[in-house]
Amino acid sequence: MDPQTFVRLSIGSLGLRIPLAASKAVRAEIHSASSPCLCEIRLRGFPVQIASVPLISSPGATLDPHSIASSFYLEESDVKALLAPGCFQAPHTYLEITVFTGRQGSHCGVSSRKQQIGTFRVRVGPEWGEGKSLLLHNGWIGIGKNKQEDGKPGPELHLKVKLDPDPRYVFQFEDETALSPQIVQLQGAIKQPIFSCKFSRDRRGSQLDSMSNNYQSSFANGNDHECERKGWRVMIHDLSGSAVAVAFMATPFVPSTGCDRVARSNPGGWLILRPDSSGSTGWQPWGRLEAWRECGGSRDHVCCRLHLLTESQEGQGLVVSEMLISADKGGEFSIDMDRQQAPTAGGMMPVPSPQSSGDFTSLAPPIAGGFVMNCKVNGEGKSSKPLVQLATRHVTCVEDAAVFMALAAAVDLSMVACRPFRRKAKKGGHHHSL
Repeated sequence: MDPQTFVRLSIGSLGLRIPLAASKAVRAEIHSASSPCLCEIRLRGFPVQIASVPLISSPGATLDPHSIASSFYLEESDVKALLAPGCFQAPHTYLEITVFTGRQGSHCGVSSRKQQIGTFRVRVGPEWGEGKSLLLHNGWIGIGKNKQEDGKPGPELHLKVKLDPDPRYVFQFEDETALSPQIVQLQGAIKQPIFSCKFSRDRRGSQLDSMSNNYQSSFANGNDHECERKGWRVMIHDLSGSAVAVAFMATPFVPSTGCDRVARSNPGGWLILRPDSSGSTGWQPWGRLEAWRECGGSRDHVCCRLHLLTESQEGQGLVVSEMLISADKGGEFSIDMDRQQAPTAGGMMPVPSPQSSGDFTSLAPPIAGGFVMNCKVNGEGKSSKPLVQLATRHVTCVEDAAVFMALAAAVDLSMVACRPFRRKAKKGGHHHSL
């Protein structure tokens, strides 16, 4: 399997200090503000990212060289777009880090009371697309808006900006998951078959070894109220026909009391399995995916939460990702060990960095973190052909990739399983189940 070229642009080791020689006005302004300060990190074509910047008061303080505050992932087309001049745009594109004082609010992370301290910029160059490691900046630099009138130095920002190669394998389901499609690897315009995907539904919810292979066309046509939302399974087979991963509903998707949706208090659950590493014909747990429907405002979301499990652990395990996906428009489910955020809490969720796709629970050096996988799916009522990207460093064999295909299938089918349940028209009727 040949990977596609990606690079990771990381910004970390952040800190803000005020030189002793700075004016009293500058020192008073920043020290009177809430600490830590905040920064907005901007790169054209990407969402603005917000990170905290600790205030460094001790001259001898050292900053963690491995800490990552923000990261962007760029493929070749992204770099070309950044280098291409556009209408009404500056001739050059920059990565901009703007530091503010002010309290962190509930909207976009920054309140309206913020005051700008200064900005640091790094120009985007052709070398960004070469797929090589490149240290763009590391150390302290002045970021005052302008030179102080009295000639004294202003605030200084410490940061490390680095480009690292981040090659990925890219896979796509050639049809809807429920139609048992083939899974191909994308290499430019070339599609290479890698896996086959077999969906089945057993209304009895029996065990894996006795699952039914019956498929109802009503599911494929969107008549999901005809089906039961239990006993769904997806088997991933390699080109030889051997089963190399499986995802099945371990907990049915059912409406919570008093409503027509799968709620956070009682989520549906998938168990992701891989072949037993001992060489036997059995299976061992790899992960558990929980999913439910979040209602808020004018739009609903499906929340997916992934727990990684050890061989002897089928309980809660270690949470490595929890993401909201628009029920209407679809979106992405990602595992990124540098950037984990609990959507309902609005704060960062620290997790250990992974060693491999089968061993996320062991602590690894911070440098081993970063992007692991993402899966793009469509929203309700739209044909979905999941697109999956995997970091090559987490794939040492075909089985490593297969378990992520099973996870992607479970995420995609959860969008269907979390649809609102329909009620029968007559009084006293029960919910239709999918």
